[in-house]
This record gives sequence, structure tokens and C-alpha cells, in this order.
Amino acid sequence: MTQVAHGEPRFAFGKNWAHFLSMVDDQRIAVAERSLREMLETADLAGRSFLDVGCGSGLFSLAARRLGARVHAFDDDPEAVGCAQELRRRYGGGDAWSVERGSILDQAYVALLGPFDVVYAWGVLHHTGAMWRALDNAAAVVAPGGRLFIAIYNDQGALSVAWRAIKRTYNVLPEALRLPFALLVALPLEAKALAAALLTLRPWRYVQSWRGYGANRGMSRWHDLVDWIGGYPFEVAKPEAVLDFCRARGFTLAKLKTCGGKLGCNEFVFVKTAPA
Repeated sequence: MTQVAHGEPRFAFGKNWAHFLSMVDDQRIAVAERSLREMLETADLAGRSFLDVGCGSGLFSLAARRLGARVHAFDDDPEAVGCAQELRRRYGGGDAWSVERGSILDQAYVALLGPFDVVYAWGVLHHTGAMWRALDNAAAVVAPGGRLFIAIYNDQGALSVAWRAIKRTYNVLPEALRLPFALLVALPLEAKALAAALLTLRPWRYVQSWRGYGANRGMSRWHDLVDWIGGYPFEVAKPEAVLDFCRARGFTLAKLKTCGGKLGCNEFVFVKTAPA
């Protein structure tokens, strides 16, 4: 994750990623690689530069490196930086993969990084406390003809307001109460999903939603659930707002994957076709 504006409480993203790190294996890495290939519509990233904004665990930095990219990863959370550095140590990367602490909200820092062929910020910008400024800074370092791949929480109106309150509550609670609170919040969500599976006489679908979750970008359902409940600051946007914002900065939409108006992130891949 990255620096948070306005002094708001923040979720311990790096700590959550550190727990996830033990689950990273060749299968999860392969799934992460596939997700990049599919969304960027390319067989590989050979000869291209890749900026991983708010790199978290470092899984997608590793995936991009394995696809042939020269990778620069940064995160403002020191534990997340440590996670990415650990993956780099485990799997190698040489001079073609650098990891450091930095913030997407630090315009001077970002400007010094130079243009990149791919700027990747999946589920990051909406946790900075200044989402649109973060997106503006990320867009500014995309090279002409390059791609901006982002995922932003979907705006559900009143429901998003309620989730913001839940997430803030999680982060102001004493640490000993956070896990019980997360379980309390998760229980009705999981009960609803299980009930839906039972009513359709397909209980295995609920089981598979946990067992097969790694097929979703190589991630862990439990760690994503904790991230979802505790992830704060929390901002949202309707797809059209993101489209308008990026089009005004010289981008055209190449690919869009929405969450169907539900809880979750809308994914966008933009191509920089004109000077900002």
C-alpha cells in the first residue's frame, strides 16, 4: 500500500501481505502471470518497463518479471516492501527488478521514476485517502502508447458509505478486537453465500469458492476478505467517472472488466494515446 492522506487511520496492509507470503507458490505465480497476459492482451512483457504501484506482496512484480518486463516496485508500507524484497530474494530478478519504499501521493518522487510502458495499480489508489490525486500521478508516468492497468472499488452509493464506516471501525478498534470484528462482519456474508448454494442444490459451489479462490489472480480468499473488511482509507468510483478522468488525460479505454454493480473492483486497462 501507499501513503495515506489526511492522517486517517490505516489498515495494516503490509502485515496482511506478510501472512499471505507463505502461500505464494509456482501455481499462484502462474495464475498472476495469466491475469496480466489476459488483461494486457499480450503473450509476454519482454522489452517493456513495468511500474508496480503499491506492490503489496510483490506477487505481480514477480509475475511481470517472469513475463520479461523490467520491473520497478514501490510501496509506502515498510512491511509490504519487505514482502516484495523477500519474493525477489526467493525467485531472483537481478538488476531488472528493483523494490523500494515510496508513495504514489509524492508527486516529486513519482515524476523522477520516468515513463513506463505499463503502470499497474490494482486495488491500491482507493486506499490512499486521495484517490484522484493518486490516479493523476500514476497516469502521468505512463509512456506514450503505454498502458495503465488499474482496479478501483465500485461505487454502490449508500452501501459504500456503510462499508466505509465498517472499515473505519475495524481500524480504530484495539488490535485484539479486530479479528473478532472481522469474523462478525464476514459471518452474514458467508452465510448468505452458503444459503444461495444450498437453495440451488449446489453446495459444492460454496466450497469451491474457497478452495478455488487461488484461480482469481493467484490470491487468497481469507487474506482478501480481511483486506476487504479492514481496508481503509476507502474510496469508490463509478466506472464512468474513472473513464472520464482518464480520457481527459489522453487515454483511451482498451479493456474493462466490471464487478457487475456489486461489491468489488472494476478493472480498467487504458492506452495513452495523446499527451496529457
